[in-house]
Amino acid sequence: AFACSPRQTSLLLSSKPTGGCSSAMFRNQYDTDVTTWSPQGRIHQVEYAMEAVKQGSACVGVKSKTHAVLTALKRSTNDMSSYQKKIFKVDEHMGIAISGLTADARSLCMYMRTECLQHKYVYESPVPVQRLVIDIADKCQGCTQSASARPYGVGLLVAGMDQTGPHVYYNCPSGNYYEYKAMTIGARSQAAKTYLEKHFASFENLELKDLVKHALTALKETSQNGDINAKNASVAIVGMKLNPPIF
Repeated sequence: AFACSPRQTSLLLSSKPTGGCSSAMFRNQYDTDVTTWSPQGRIHQVEYAMEAVKQGSACVGVKSKTHAVLTALKRSTNDMSSYQKKIFKVDEHMGIAISGLTADARSLCMYMRTECLQHKYVYESPVPVQRLVIDIADKCQGCTQSASARPYGVGLLVAGMDQTGPHVYYNCPSGNYYEYKAMTIGARSQAAKTYLEKHFASFENLELKDLVKHALTALKETSQNGDINAKNASVAIVGMKLNPPIF
């Protein structure tokens, strides 16, 4: 068994640990398990998953009364690598933009595609956007209640079009979901959020080209050097009289 003396324990908890115990000690004893509550009523593993979304590259979602638009900033690991894909087509009427762990996003995207196919096979119609969003939210929430699983470390902006019109939803790793007129997630997204808050009231009646321009301008606010181009930015559009959608 491994044990530390009181003096060694105090050294480990200091800002500059000194020799003695060779094993690191957690500052927070309530973050080792996703099923453990802290005395403040928080689940730290879920909060860490939400922090992973904030560390991912930025995505922007906006909608008018006729279209929904997603834009995303792509990253490359170095100058010799290609840019990582940030927008995925789910079905002919729906797509997602992701921020966080791309591997987790691919898994969720595959699940969403399967659900769309099953709904179309059974009901011979596209799945309503909100129904699929709720399904994904339930799947994410289930991972916050089991010690044998970890929360998905990715946030999804879901843009879709159904009989009720265009929609933009945000799926959180905690299992919560929200519908927005305009939303941004990822690193440095606060700058884009400030821009959207100033202009979102005019989005409802905008033409498609103006809506895309606002989405890209908001995305540009998140760029470290203020530069976006055809290589490091992606755009997806779904909406009325747009068949097929643009991804």
